[in-house]
Amino acid sequence: MRTPTEMIVGLVLCPCGLLLTLTGTLAPSWRQVSRVPDQPIDVVWEQGIWDICREQQSTHDRLCGQADTLGYFEQVAVRVAQGLMPSSLVVTVVGLVVAALGVRCWQPEPRHLVAGVSGLVLLLSGLMSLVPSSWYTQELWALPATPGSTLTVGYSLVLSYLGSCLEILGGLALALSFHHCCKERRAPKLPPTPVTEAASCSSGAYNNPWDVLEDEQDGQHWQSSPPCDSDL
Repeated sequence: MRTPTEMIVGLVLCPCGLLLTLTGTLAPSWRQVSRVPDQPIDVVWEQGIWDICREQQSTHDRLCGQADTLGYFEQVAVRVAQGLMPSSLVVTVVGLVVAALGVRCWQPEPRHLVAGVSGLVLLLSGLMSLVPSSWYTQELWALPATPGSTLTVGYSLVLSYLGSCLEILGGLALALSFHHCCKERRAPKLPPTPVTEAASCSSGAYNNPWDVLEDEQDGQHWQSSPPCDSDL
């Protein structure tokens, strides 16, 4: 049996979403602060959910672990992201393990019920990472920053968005396996095929067509049992 298309789509999109979400969680570039007053014009501050980095673009000098003097990490949007993003990664890994057990692998046929459950788990993980990404985007210009500086969206936030969307789409694709599970339960069970006639014919099987003709001329064998299709 071939692996259903929706299972293949789910197993392709969800691992890609996991990698993007992992990169967005660890990389410190959810927001970029540039043109800071009293700072060189080529200095850019990159703020993530775990760290703050300072980079001078002309010399490519980058220094992380900067002090949070404005209370950036104390904001609710940042704290929610610190809690939900790692939790989403853990739930995604669990969902992929369950999906591997349901989408056949070493089994002769896929387990549609297990694959459907994994789709719901992966859908939940995508929503868990989408919520902090959306919240942070909404509060991006309200988070503490030096007055007069320019605020832009960082690449980590974009990757978190893309990873969340891929996990949601992959989870929905795997959740379609419930449809196959319901079809299997509604399918009528056929009664077993009788084999009594085949057993009776096999006892008097002919070795070649000439034996059938000889018995037909003698009229002896047909009186006991008629010839079978397999004899001819």
